[in-house]
Order: sequence, then C-alpha cells, then structure tokens
Amino acid sequence: MRKTLVSGILVCMAAALAPAQQAHIKIDTDRTIGEVDPLIFGNFAEHLGRCIYGGLYEPGSPLADAEGYRKDVMEAIHGLGVTMLRWPGGNFASGYNWKDGIGPKKDRPVRPEGAWGSLEPNQFGTDEFLKYCERVGVTPYVCINAGLGTVEEARQWVEYTNESRDTYWAQQRRKNGRQEPYKVKYWGLGNEIDGPWQLGHKSAEDYVKFALEAAKAMRRADDSIKLIASGSSNFRPGSNWIQWNQTVLEGLKSEIDYISLHTYIGNSKNNLEQFLAASQDIDQRIAVVEGLIRAAQASMERPRPIYIAYDEWNVWYRARGESEFETGKTRLEEIYNFEDALAMGMFLNSFIRHANVVKMANLAQVVNVIAPIFTNEKGLFLQPIYFPLAEYAKQRGNVAIDALIVSPTYRVGAREPIPYLDSSVTLDKKGGYLYVNVLNKSEKLDIAARIENITGTLGASIDVWQMDYPDLKATHTFGADKKVRPSTKTIVGSGNKLNYTFPKHSLTILRAKVS
Repeated sequence: MRKTLVSGILVCMAAALAPAQQAHIKIDTDRTIGEVDPLIFGNFAEHLGRCIYGGLYEPGSPLADAEGYRKDVMEAIHGLGVTMLRWPGGNFASGYNWKDGIGPKKDRPVRPEGAWGSLEPNQFGTDEFLKYCERVGVTPYVCINAGLGTVEEARQWVEYTNESRDTYWAQQRRKNGRQEPYKVKYWGLGNEIDGPWQLGHKSAEDYVKFALEAAKAMRRADDSIKLIASGSSNFRPGSNWIQWNQTVLEGLKSEIDYISLHTYIGNSKNNLEQFLAASQDIDQRIAVVEGLIRAAQASMERPRPIYIAYDEWNVWYRARGESEFETGKTRLEEIYNFEDALAMGMFLNSFIRHANVVKMANLAQVVNVIAPIFTNEKGLFLQPIYFPLAEYAKQRGNVAIDALIVSPTYRVGAREPIPYLDSSVTLDKKGGYLYVNVLNKSEKLDIAARIENITGTLGASIDVWQMDYPDLKATHTFGADKKVRPSTKTIVGSGNKLNYTFPKHSLTILRAKVS
C-alpha cells in the first residue's frame, strides 16, 4: 500500500481503500505538536464599509450604549470566543494618520481615505478602539502605517498608548481621558506592503529598511512590545512571495516576533471539493515560511523566537467590485453559506496541525465586512460561519496532537492526493478531554472511520457537535438564522476505540473524556 505524507498527515491512496470508503484515525497523546495558542482565535476590524461605523460603533442607535458601541454586536463577539482584535487595517492602515483619531470628536478632521474610496470621519480612533477591546475582553493588535507613514509617527503612537511617565504624548492621552497606559502589546509593522495595490508599496529591501528603524524606535518607546512583520500576501502569478519572506526574515530576524501570512479563498467554480482543496495551499505556505524562519535563524547563536501570524484569512470572492481594490465600489458584504462554514474547519484544522509555529490568526473580519456577524439598524443575524468559529474557540490552550489519519483521497489537477477527511486533534490536559475535529470534504461520500486512542481509554459518553446540512448553498438573513446551525448529541464509547461515520460534506467535533 503506497503512502504519501501530506503536511504531517499520513494518507492512504484512494485506490487502496475503494470501494469500502473506510478511514482510520490513530491517536497517540504523547505525540504533541504544541499549544493551541488562544490568539489563533483572533479577529479583525478595519475602517472599511460598515465594519466600524454601523457595525461596532453606532452612536445614537437604540442598540448602542452611552459610548456608541453596539451592545448586540458586543454580545455576539463574546459568543464567538474572540481573543484578539486587529485594527485599523488592513489596507486602510497604509494611509491612516492615528493623530486624526484622538482628542475632542468635534475637532477631528474628515478625510478621504485612499484604500477603499470613502470618507473617514475619525470618530472611532485609538481611544475608542482600545476601550472597546477592554469592554469586550479581547487583546488589541494595532497595525502601524508602513505605507505613507513615518517611523516617528509609529514611535509616538506607542508612546501615546503605553507611556507611564510624564511625556508629551502621555499627557495628550491623559487630556483625552485616559490616565493609565493601555499597555498595547502587539504591533504590526504595516500591512501587505508587498502588494502593488497598497498605498506606499515597497520592495522587500525598502520595507526592511523602514521596518528595522520603526522596530528600533517603537521598542525604545516600550521594549516589552511584540512586533509582527508584514509577510507576503501577493500570491498572484509572477510574484515571488517566498523571496519577499526570505528577505524580510533575514533583515528583521533580530527584531520581530511574528511574520504574517494572508489567504482568502473562494468557490467561483462551484466545485466543493476543489474549493476545500485550498488546504494544500494553506499547509504549504505555513510549511515554507516555517522553513524560512529556521533558515534565517540557522546562523544565530541565540535566535529570537519567531512565529507565524495568519492575521488575515477567510472566504471572500462574491462581494468584490470589477477590480479587487476599485475605490468606492467594494463594500465586501459577503453573505456566507453552509459550504463556507465547512471552510472554517479547514482553516482551523491547518492552524492546529501547525500549532508549533502558528501562534496567532485573525479572521477577516468581525462584523458586516466578510464577517460572521451581520447588522442593520434593527438588529443582527449570525452567518453560518459563526458556529464553527465559536465551537473551535473552546479548544484554545489545548495541546495539539499529531494524529495518524488514513483516509480515502481525491485529486485536483496534477497535485498530490488530498484526504477527504481533514482532521486535527487536541487534548485538554487539565480537563482530561480529547477533541477530534473532522471535516469530510467529499460532496457525495459518507466515510466510516475507526478512531483509536492508543495511549488510554475513551469515556463511555462522547459528545458530538456537528454541522451537516443537505443544501451547500443555504444562507441566513435577518430573522432567519436558525437553519444552518450545529446539532449536538451523545454517543456511547467503549474502551479505546470508536467507530463513527462522518456524513458527506460535514464538519464534526467529537469530545471524549480520556484516561
């Protein structure tokens, strides 16, 4: 029987398993990958469309509190299990002057912004964002302007948010009503600077020169901060994304804590299995960047730990203008369906399988704009993608387990075979629970699997969470968001083995007590 290693998962060729369509998931809890970092359940709020204004923030609305924050959205974010919020962009960050968004609101300028072709009223700025993070209980992640901005503006921003002494920008913060520092820990050194669509687009060499000086200046304002370099987001034909990341890592390896990756996928060809085959790209990009990190650190006697921040990811392909960045036309209000919910499991399984190096991830975005939450002036509804995100978030802090997955496979083009069962496994050591996350990518095949825990027994009662809906294109809307929702049940386990059939095009999470 020929076997192929795909991103650390052992997969049997489909020909060897057909026609029975059987699978095997073999778990050894001693084979750990790393902690499932809570920050992989982060999100993103950009000044784009109705994400901020009309989403997070809507002063005067009966649904908002005294500070203008939408209470229903805050409740939905809490239910989503969000751990981190990235702001203010995104493309918006590359033209944003943070000083426009502080001080008395009546004095803040209205400016045209060059990323999305709209007017920015600057009513939601640094203080509003950081207070929002405190209210919702999430970690803030601020992205500096590495496009049209300056090193000094970046340094001053850190001083404004984090300085405790009696300095000029700390005084300005106090004048604006905040006595104590916000202590913002995570700072992005720009967004997608490799992309020619970006304001202030730079070559890798020019970006490194800027980012190195910005990092130096920002750390002198607060040496406890963590910095995220702008990794490649340009995977278009003719681009050399590997070379960009290699240059950035070589130039910034002594200063950065993370390098970013961005991936958006879509099902424009209306082919579910091809759509979910994007897992190959996600796994490959993570593996390549992990190798580049190791290569950059190879000559260092005491290398600084560097991880991957997958700080933009989602399904996005319907809500675009004629051109992706055509100003004034795109508002990115994607309406998600059941097959998009399945893709959430695909992304998160990959992040968990690479838990040793993927230590941050941010779904783009949190509300209205390619988002799991959708509002109008009267309320909101939860899109189908909301539910997998919320359920996976319960595994934060668990240990990722390197499980052996033997599954029927399929091919897309000439690439390596892809397992129909896309899986990840985590262990909650404190609670003693094992989680088996399984996405069945097959459009037509139910797949029976034998699940075996070779390092202990499974509890007699096993919880099953499952999204299994016959209509792949089913969506939600206002007043009708109960249709594409998960079901739960309990099944009986016995010893260290369990047989379970994963329905076609379904996402399942099994939770079992282990001893």
